[in-house]
Formats: sequence, structure tokens, C-alpha cells
Amino acid sequence: MQLGIVGLGRMGANIARRLMRRGHRCVVFDRSPAAREPLAAEGATAAEDLAGLVAALQPPRVVWVMLPAGEATETAIRDLAGLLQPGDVVIDGGNTFWKDDIRRAKELSARGLHYLDVGTSGGVWGLERGYCLMIGGEKEIVARLDPIFAALAPGLGSIERTRGREGRDPRVEQGYLHAGPHGAGHFVKMIHNGIEYGMMQAMAEGFDILKNADHRGRPEEERFTFDLADIAEVWRRGSVITSWLLDLTAEALAADGELSAYSGHVEDSGEGRWTVLAAIEQATPAEALTAALYARFRSRQDHTFAEKVLSAMRKGFGGHAEPKKAG
Repeated sequence: MQLGIVGLGRMGANIARRLMRRGHRCVVFDRSPAAREPLAAEGATAAEDLAGLVAALQPPRVVWVMLPAGEATETAIRDLAGLLQPGDVVIDGGNTFWKDDIRRAKELSARGLHYLDVGTSGGVWGLERGYCLMIGGEKEIVARLDPIFAALAPGLGSIERTRGREGRDPRVEQGYLHAGPHGAGHFVKMIHNGIEYGMMQAMAEGFDILKNADHRGRPEEERFTFDLADIAEVWRRGSVITSWLLDLTAEALAADGELSAYSGHVEDSGEGRWTVLAAIEQATPAEALTAALYARFRSRQDHTFAEKVLSAMRKGFGGHAEPKKAG
């Protein structure tokens, strides 16, 4: 299939590469020529503006927008809406607030355009590992674009199959899900990221306790000095907390047990706040996820080793760097 991709940052460029490796044709655009040129050299058609991207696509066109949530995405979709024709499809693969998806879908539908919200998880490793996709929108459009989603998803891989799934949607085992109508994809991705906050916080606090197990306030015989890199590594081997987050933590600690390259200033990308807001609106208790979000707020005033672990994980899976003036 042919697909336009707007935004060639950490994930957008690799989405294009993964699709091209699987035989799809990509027309790409980014405001930065330096972002466009490598992909053009790899076989993509590079456009110098949105109008050029739309002109290079054959109808019915499909354009995947992979930009930061907020004004950048709003502007791009608004501009695309003025260039596309009825029957064309706009996909937002960024981390958009799900209520904005519902609004956008109505606005685009009035123009005869289709809209899908695709929560995309995989970070900087998605090119090789594949992307977990959570899709919201019209069933017929999702089905028509199945070759795109199947190419981006990780597939079965080596993960053991879950017993009792016979007769269920086979796409889910491949790593992509049609979650429901407009907004459902980003709602599921929002909760995914909220859970991620909680898992990261629990792991970070655990390593902080281990690091401080030789605290001078303890009696001498109760003090321990642990090799955190070795603990992280042994936990990777058969423990119940084995995970990709633990893998990234083990790698960071093996490189530098003090994590001295990190200040511990931890940003939040929005979904953690939106998860807590959804919990409030539904009156659903979410104590751990709320506390994890507040811990990130506190990290910008006072840093602990736990926050350094958080920073190391964020850089590992998403390439998120700390602010230059942090600490």
C-alpha cells in the first residue's frame, strides 16, 4: 500500500522504514530537510510541503500524522483537511488526548474524510521490535488498512500464546487491536502509559531502597552494600517482575551503577495526567498511578536515586532526554 507520513522524528522515521522494509510505499514530509533526506535515500518519496505530499499520493489517500500532541498535530490535521478529498483517511499516531479525537473525527467527517486514532507503543526500538497498536475508528476503514497495521505490529514472536483465546480476534496476538470507535485507541494508549508510570515508579523506588540499604541509621550488622546491576540482571532471569523496563534498567546500571549521567528530573508526557483525570471523571480509584504522577512532579524540585532510575528507563525506551537545565 501507499502511505503518507507527516513528522519524521524518533518514531515517525522508523515507522516509514518498517513499512518500506515490508514492501509498502511511503511519501514523507517533515519541516526539516535533514529529516527527509535520509528516508529519500532509503527509497521514500520526500515532499517539501503538505501540498506536495498530498499530490504524490494516489486516492483514496492515507496520511499518518506522527507529531507531538497539541498544536503541532492540530495544525497539521487542519491543513491536511483543506488538501485532501472525500474518501481519504487521516491517522493520528501520536499521543493525542482522546476527547480531541472525537471532535476531530466529527469535523473531518463533515468533509467526507475518515479519521483513525492509533495509540502507538514501541519507542525508539519499534523499527526492529515492531509497534503495539491500539486503534480507534470505523471498522471498515480499520479493515481496509489492515496491511499497514500488520506490517507495523510485532507479530507473534517468541511470546507464549495465551490459553483460552480460541475464537477471539487473531490480530490481537499479532500486536494490534481495534479498540472501538473514535477516541478508543488513544484512550487505551492513555491507560497503558498511566500503568507504565506506576510500574516505573515501583521499580525505581525498589532500587532506591536497595541503594540505601547501608544507611548509617541502621545497626552495623543490618547494613548491606548491594551491586544493583547484578540484582537487576538476576531479576531478569525467571523472576515474576521480568519486563522490558527491567531490561532497560539492568542495561543502564551495568553501564554506570551510580547513574551519574542523570539528574533525576523526570518529565511527564501528558498521558499520566489524562489517566488520573479519567479516573476522577469515572470515580475510579487509582492510588498508585496518581502517586506515580505526583512523584514526577516532585522530581523537578528534589531528586533521589529513584528518579535517576526513572530517567534511565525513559531514555532507554523512548529516547527522552532530561531538560538541559535540570538539576
